[in-house]
Amino acid sequence: MIRVEGLSKHFRVARPGEGFLGKVKRLFAPQYTTIKAVDDVTFEIGEGEILGYLGPNGAGKSTTIKLLTGVLVPTAGSVEVNGITPYRDRRTNAYQVGVVYGQRSQLWWDLPLLDSFEILGAMYKIPRSRYRDTLESLVDLLQMEAFIDQPVRKLSLGQKMRGDIAASLLHEPPLLYLDEPTIGLDVVAKNRVLQFIRDLNAEKGTTVILTTHNLSDVEKVCPRIMIIDKGHIILDASQDEILNRFGSRKLLIIEFDNGVVDIGLPAGQVVKEEKNRLWIQFDRDHVSAFDLITSLKTSHGIRDISIKEENIESIVTRIYEDGLERC
Repeated sequence: MIRVEGLSKHFRVARPGEGFLGKVKRLFAPQYTTIKAVDDVTFEIGEGEILGYLGPNGAGKSTTIKLLTGVLVPTAGSVEVNGITPYRDRRTNAYQVGVVYGQRSQLWWDLPLLDSFEILGAMYKIPRSRYRDTLESLVDLLQMEAFIDQPVRKLSLGQKMRGDIAASLLHEPPLLYLDEPTIGLDVVAKNRVLQFIRDLNAEKGTTVILTTHNLSDVEKVCPRIMIIDKGHIILDASQDEILNRFGSRKLLIIEFDNGVVDIGLPAGQVVKEEKNRLWIQFDRDHVSAFDLITSLKTSHGIRDISIKEENIESIVTRIYEDGLERC
């Protein structure tokens, strides 16, 4: 579905001068800094995949999406989406992709939601019978019956997001880009959106690329994860591969009756202590949870013991904070 090879996008940014005279001087003799937003990126995404495309702010996620949609022209390298070079044939590419930006809407603010769909149906030249069938299916899947006739400006954030997702899928594109689709949503609205993504992929085989800072969303819907940092892809693997490679750390949480007591910790490291609880981090490759618990020098005063394993959210957070090499 998507093939990217040696893709780069560099921006030249004018450097401001220091002080008044410096700023005036730069008006006539500007100096520039090159920012490598995306730098020599290569990857492939197969038809029907759901990919979590992650990275900290400024890593190059949004720039990559703009290159894939044809909004930006690459500085170097090649990009192919379903056999099309996006920036060379933007019109054709627009018919095969749907895009949802969590902080921007493609709906008409003062019009009823249904009218926005009607306009988009006409813009994409969707045959009337196909439009009605697709709209009916989307309204049912996204549970929009109760507010489809209301003006967009009167909809809640979750309702608007569902409307934007439906708008991006009216022309039934085989590829869907979702940029922060659950930002600001409550738990119920978020779960509806995530369930819809899973159902859409399962029923129609739609390829989905999800970019988000909400790592729990990625854990729920994305079998494959790609992390970009400073314009480079630093990790591309399945959830299982990531857990096997980086998920050796566990937490032993000990709850005491009356304040923390000395337990003679034989292995692991205390990472947190709070009132009557103690959090001990240990590596399962060096010591098992059973051995760690049975080797405690005392059980006196211990009310409860629990074990917490690392998940995708904690591992990716650690990669962000410490870098791939130190994880």
